[in-house]
This record gives sequence, C-alpha cells and structure tokens, in this order.
Amino acid sequence: MSDDELGAFGRFREEIDPIVFLVGAAITMSVIVTFFIDPTAVQNAIGYLNGVMNQYLNWVLLVIVFLIVLFLIFLILGPWGKIKFGDEPPEYSFVSFFTMLYSAGFAAGVVFWGPTEALFYYADPSPLFGVEAGSAEAITIAVQQTLFHWALPQLAVFTIMGIAIGYFAYNYEGVPLRVSSALTPILGKDNLDGPAAKVIDILAVFATIGGVATSLGFIGSQFISGLEFQWGIDLGNTGILLVVTTMTLLFTVSMVLGVDKGIRRLSNFNMILFVTLMLVTFIVGPSVFLVLLGTQAVGGMISDFVSMSLFTGAGVEGGTEWTNAWTVFYWAWALSWSPFAGLFIARISKGRTVREVAFTGIAATSAATIPWFTFIGGTAVWAQHTGVADFSAVIAGEIGPETSGFILFEAFPFGTVLMISFMILVTTFFITSADSSTLAVSMMTTGGKASPSTINRVFWGVVLGLTAAILMIIGGEGGAEALQQAVVITGAPFAFVCFLAMLGLAKQFSANHGRVILQDGAWIIGSGPDREQPAEAPATGDDD
Repeated sequence: MSDDELGAFGRFREEIDPIVFLVGAAITMSVIVTFFIDPTAVQNAIGYLNGVMNQYLNWVLLVIVFLIVLFLIFLILGPWGKIKFGDEPPEYSFVSFFTMLYSAGFAAGVVFWGPTEALFYYADPSPLFGVEAGSAEAITIAVQQTLFHWALPQLAVFTIMGIAIGYFAYNYEGVPLRVSSALTPILGKDNLDGPAAKVIDILAVFATIGGVATSLGFIGSQFISGLEFQWGIDLGNTGILLVVTTMTLLFTVSMVLGVDKGIRRLSNFNMILFVTLMLVTFIVGPSVFLVLLGTQAVGGMISDFVSMSLFTGAGVEGGTEWTNAWTVFYWAWALSWSPFAGLFIARISKGRTVREVAFTGIAATSAATIPWFTFIGGTAVWAQHTGVADFSAVIAGEIGPETSGFILFEAFPFGTVLMISFMILVTTFFITSADSSTLAVSMMTTGGKASPSTINRVFWGVVLGLTAAILMIIGGEGGAEALQQAVVITGAPFAFVCFLAMLGLAKQFSANHGRVILQDGAWIIGSGPDREQPAEAPATGDDD
C-alpha cells in the first residue's frame, strides 16, 4: 500500500464520527438484510406504523409545514432577512447557487412526477373542491393541486433546515456543519456531541439513505421504462444492475470532483436542458390553453392556499384517505429529505443572507417548478381529456407512472428526440441528487466536515447505489412501496425537528439581532434582550 493510500485511509479514520458512521451504516444495512430475509413481515410492520402515523399525526404535519411556510415568507419580507451567514462573501454566483439548490434537493422528483401527477388528480380530484372526476373543471383543479404540492410547502422544510444549520454553523464558533446543529438553541452549544444530538444525526443518515435511494430507484426505473417503451429493450435484473451501477459510477465521479467542478457544472447543465424541454413542450403543445390554465391554477393556489394547507378531510367522504395518500405523504416524504437537503443548502449558503436563502429556497425554486408542472402536467391532462394521448393504463395502475413522460412525448412531433432528451434529463438529475445527498451523508458521519475524504464519499455512494438497485429488483412495486412507507415514518420525527429549528431561529434572531415589532404599519427591529446596539445600528453579521 502506497503512502498516498495510507494517507487517505488515515484521513478517513481520523475524520469519521464513529458512533454516527457505524450506527447509521448498521441500521441502513440491517434494514436491507432484513428485507431480504422476510420482506412480508417488514412490510406489515411498516404498514402498521404508517397507519398509526396517518391516524394520529397527519394534522400535526399539515400544521407544522404551514407554519414553516409563513415563517419563511416573514424572513423574506421582514428585517431579519438581512442577517448573514458568516462574514465572508458568497462562494458561488446566485445562478450556480440556485441551480445547485434546485437540482440537488428537489428536481429529480419534479421531473418524475411532472407528466403524471395532475393525471391522478384529474381522475380523482381532491374532495375539498367537489368537482366531477374527468370533467373540464377537474383539469384546473388537478394542476392547481399539483402546484400546491410541489411549490412552497415541500421546499419550505428543506429551506428551514438549511437556514438553521447554516446560521449556527457559520455564526457561532465551534458549531459543526451537521443536522443536529439546527437545534443549537434547544440542545445547547455544549451538548452538540451529546446523546440527543447523536440520535438526530443517526436518524438523519438513515432517512437520507432510505429517502434518496427510494427516489433514485424510481428515477432509474423511469430510464429503464423508457428503453422498454420506445425500443422494446427489456433489461431484466442484470440490466437493471448494470444501469444503476453505471449511474452510481457517474455520480461518484461527480461527487469526487467536488461541489465546484462536479455538482455545480452538472446542475447548470440540468437547468438548461430542463428549461429547453419545458419550452419545447409549451411551443408544440396547446400554448394558449396552457397560459390560461396556468394563470387560473396559480390564482386558485394562492386564494385556496390556507384551506389546502389545513385540509384534513374530516367530515368529507373519502377526504381523510385522500389527504393521507397525497398531501400528508408528500409532506412526510419531504421531511425525510430535509436533513440531507438542509445540510446541502447550508453547505453552499456561506456568505449569503437569510433573505437570499429563504427567497431562493421557496420563491425562486417555485418560479421554476410552476411552469414545469403547468406545461408538462397541463399538456398531459389536456391530451388525456381531448384524446390526443391515452394515459388510462397509468391512471388505472396497470402500468407504472414512470411511463407517462414517454406516452406524452410520443404524441408530439420529433417525439423520439424529446424522449431521448427526457431520459438524459432523468439521468443527470439522478446524478446530481445522488452526489449531493452522498456528500451530505458523508458530512453527517464526519461530525460536520465540509469536504469529507474520498473514501468516505465513495463508501456512501456505493451504499446508496446498492440500495437503489435493490429497490428496483426485490419485491417489484411492493418493495419500493414498503420503503416509501418507512421513509414516511422517518419523516414524521423530522416534522418536530424542523418545528423546533424554526422556534430556535426565532429565539436567537430576537436575542442577537433584536425583536421584530410592528411600528407605523411597518416591521422594524426593536431592542432585543441581549442586544447592546441601538435599534438602528446593524447587528454583527448583518448585510445591509
């Protein structure tokens, strides 16, 4: 073994947090092994716990996510928004910052569900609105519901974790860049290596591997379904392993290159292709109809936002089941991603203000997401309603939702070119989600190092790739569904973590930068209990 190899292994041994690394790895691998041994028992246990969560905690998730959205809007508009993460200038341009934040934590799901989700709401609208399934009125409601699920709320839970981790890591000496640091005011700065912090970081590792691997399994299946749908290529289990192995190698290379050379460049490419495919769909699709549909759907989302956010389905026939199957599931799913996405957002946010991060996290990303779901999803529903394309097998569950994009683009001129572009987009978003999440897990298991060793990153990359491959092979659709439910269960505790992080931020912002008060119709910073400067003087770390 060479000196360089010894040095690499030495750095790996020195940097890891043995408790978080070993326990996180052990839990993840034990779930995979147990699933192989007795998948039915595991699925039954997970299904039971998922049912309990939906019965008793569904309203909690709805309320917490709603409050987090309101808090972030206040940070964007209020005076606390100028608080800065550290004293250094931003590491990346705003464009690169935005594309990395969007590509790494969110866009893979956007691409997967873009052509599909509105179709399900068209066939089974939310009971909140009382419209007839398959009607013209259901088209607008379907797109409106999709925009609600994929705009502000999901993004909000990622962003609040990113702001909490970044603020304490960059503004408090000795606070590491890891998930438990989001609760610094709750745990206490001196207890960030204590048992409670370790439990949070271990749970974050498991949630990230399970959540991201499940999503990557879907993305991989979308790529493979495209090959079979368009060209009749049935890869089988060996082919699935080959495809996922190739993708794993690609995102591992990107990850080893680092944030600047790997993730940043690929994210910029993703967004160019993303926007291009979206605009082409708009041009060759029913353009005028999409403009009218989008205007009405966005207006409906804004006017109905509170009722949609807090709709539990109580007292409405089938309402609770519908809400649990869609909104509660999505919020819990996003919460299970919040440790990884929040940590990655914090990693790339050094030098930025709270307002910049909050605005990018929920406003700029929503501005990219809304046109995608309006143009892609709206075109799919229009095609189904008018008979231009037939998605009935997808809606009925006879074939998987991953085929919707290929059915849609087949109906267009130059459909093969569009499908190939779609498959490339699926693959590159797979890579950016995988390498950024693997980087985040590596950071979690090293106690918060911003640049973990190559060995650490490669190890978690292999684990993530193996888990995604297993999901695509074992148990078919049921295997993926079981782990999805497990991730929902994991996401529920992070609802409370995000809520406490929000309360901790409000407490520290008030103490260190002054309480926000309403004076003469405007929000201003008043004197805080620990604030020695006069109200008009900028606090340390503010960016005027």
